[in-house]
This record gives sequence, structure tokens and C-alpha cells, in this order.
Amino acid sequence: MKKTQKMISRKIIARALPVIMTLLYSCSEGKSNETTELVNTPGEPTIVITDLYFPPQDDDDNFDMIMGYGLPGIDVKAIILDITDAFRKPVADHPELWNDPTGPRDAGVIPIMQLNYIFNRDIPFAVSPFHTMRSITDKMLDIPGFQQQGVELLIKTLRESEEPVQILSFGSSRVLALAYNREPELMKEKTKMIHLNMGFAHPEGIQLGEIKVKKSIVAEWNVKLDVHSFVRLMQSDLPIALYPCGSYEGMGKNNTYWELHRLTFIAEMDEKLQRYMDYFFRRKNQYDFLRAMDMNELPDTSIIRTQYPDEFHMWTTDSWLQAANLVMVREGDQSFALKQRNEVNDNEAIVSGHLLPCTIEVGNDGKFVFSKISDHSSTNFYIYERSDPALNEKAFNQVIPALYKGFEPGN
Repeated sequence: MKKTQKMISRKIIARALPVIMTLLYSCSEGKSNETTELVNTPGEPTIVITDLYFPPQDDDDNFDMIMGYGLPGIDVKAIILDITDAFRKPVADHPELWNDPTGPRDAGVIPIMQLNYIFNRDIPFAVSPFHTMRSITDKMLDIPGFQQQGVELLIKTLRESEEPVQILSFGSSRVLALAYNREPELMKEKTKMIHLNMGFAHPEGIQLGEIKVKKSIVAEWNVKLDVHSFVRLMQSDLPIALYPCGSYEGMGKNNTYWELHRLTFIAEMDEKLQRYMDYFFRRKNQYDFLRAMDMNELPDTSIIRTQYPDEFHMWTTDSWLQAANLVMVREGDQSFALKQRNEVNDNEAIVSGHLLPCTIEVGNDGKFVFSKISDHSSTNFYIYERSDPALNEKAFNQVIPALYKGFEPGN
């Protein structure tokens, strides 16, 4: 969503470890007479769909996933790994996207197992189909059973939930579109909001035909991962909050991109989370990937400065905060803080983004246009908007380090 074309090429020597290693490791651990129950997290039931790989394709996926475990306002019931086969190869061969030479990589099983281990959780996870939909009505019922698991986990989680579920989507919308094609009534009944992180925001009021004339960008990375799935959702009656990742303005008011300027605060985080960060930032290759979360080695600031990315690009932060009902407020001229939305005082200015009702028209190629409206009861779509992108970025550079330093997974 993301997937900047400026991504630094790295020679990746690590290959994703097989899922069977996870099973062997967990089964071989000794058991004591005393057991600690798994943690139950308060908050709204939530499903996360993420194009999380290991080794990472974008480090922000691994970085942001911590919020799914640490934010108190959400209770993640399932994680679905959105995987595209072209990026599992040593050099990607996607027909429209960057031929990423830093592979091979595979589904992010390792980082999810590490976070389950660190936070003492048992969040179930599964993978998406590896290939794109053949049409907007495709149900992909003929693909291998292993690749069906992500769609099946989404449907199962919705069916078993006693209340509507929030869905955070960072990647293609393939799993969502397939679930809708298979179980449209269930999706409508049990979806509270889909926070959809994808798309390229053109100026409000522009027509689809004008985009062709102006030769604007056709579609953003996540849309191009599976155009049919995006069109399917944009033509559906599901409640969707759209967070465009790109914009004609660069860092504009209707897209979510911002840059985290320094990563040195990681050295002040919980020790297990420091090890988790170091594992993916330095592309470690260890069979004992869970034990690695307990070992004495910690990254110091010199390692963080020299072996972590110089520029750290972020796309999904505000959708996590929206789902957790958190907002950034300004406290004085240079100070910012995170608050629950219902705890904001009248004299405090909110500097995070808002979701505004809108109508959306989408083309078959994934381009879309929107128009804001005042009556939210007449639409199922919302568009992300921030009034001051530069101030928004400045606030994030204060509150996100503070938030991450405050996460305490426990023993």
C-alpha cells in the first residue's frame, strides 16, 4: 500500500522457514505443573488482513502489526496473510508492479507466531489465495484447499461473532471480495466497518474520463495486486471506509502516507518487542525464531542507525487508530497526545484524520473518484481526510514512539 518504488534493494539470504517448524517447536517445549492462561484482550472484535511477508517486503507491515496486539480498543480475532505468488519468487514477476529483486519470501507465519508468543495470544491465522480473481464475480472455489483457508477463516470468524466485526485490510482486497461473493448476506450482517487501505486519491469532483485525459496514475499498488477484487468491493453495499495510500498531492489530505523520522526509540521499548523488531529489520535467519525473542541480545542505537532503514514510510497508522477509537489531539503549540475519542475536551484540537461520508464511482481498471456528502445515512462509503498533512505527520512522530514504548506484553 505502500510498496514505494524507492525501496532499497537488499540481498536477502534468508528463506521463510516452513510452517512445520512452528509446530515442531511448540510441541517440543516442556510443560510445567503450573500454567498461565492465554490473554483475553478487551475491545471490539476485529479481523486483520495484511500483506505481511517474511522476510519483509515492506518493514512497516511488521512494525504496524504490533498495534493489533497492543492497542486496547480492539480484539483481533483472526489474521489473514494476503499473499501474491509473484512476490514469493527470487525476483518478482508481477505484470504491472515492481520486479522486486529482494526475494524469495513467503507468508509472514514467523512474525505472527512471534507476536502470539510475545503477547501470550493464540490469534488464528491463515493465508489468502495466491493468485488474482478472474472476474469480479469469481468465487475461486476450484483452488487448492490450503489457499482457501484465509477466506474460510474470515467467514468462520464472522459467523461465530456475536456482534458486528471491524475489518482492517492492508494489502489486496481479494479475501474480502471472495467472502462477499460466497456469503454476501453474512458479510452485510456481521461487518461493522471495513477499513480499506488502498487506492489513489484524485481531486474531489474529477470525473473518471478526465483521469484518462490527464494521464494520472491508474491505480495504487494494493489495487493493482488484484483489480477485480477492488472493483467488487467498490460496487458492493458493504460499509467501507477508504484510506487511499497515494494521492495526486503527494502527502495529501485524502491519503494516509507519512514518514517516521527516527527509529532510535526502539531501544526504549519492551525487550521482547525490541528483539522482534531486530529480527525482521535485520532479516535474521534462525531456526529457533521463538527462542530468539528471549535471548539476551538487544539492538543498540548504533545498530538501529546503521542497519535499519534510513527512511521509514508509513501508510496504515490512522486506520488502526480509527478502529481503536483513538485520536491525536494537540496539547499546546508543540505537544500532541493520543486520547479516546469520547474523552477529547472541547478546547482540544483533533489533528488525526476523519472519515467523511461520500459517494464513489469506480472504473474497471481500479481508478475511482469520490464526492463528499453530508448525509451518512444515504451511503455505505466513507473517505479518509486530514486537514493538515504536515501537522498530522508531526503529531505522529511524537505519539507513535510514545505509544510503542508503552506497550507491555508481559511475561
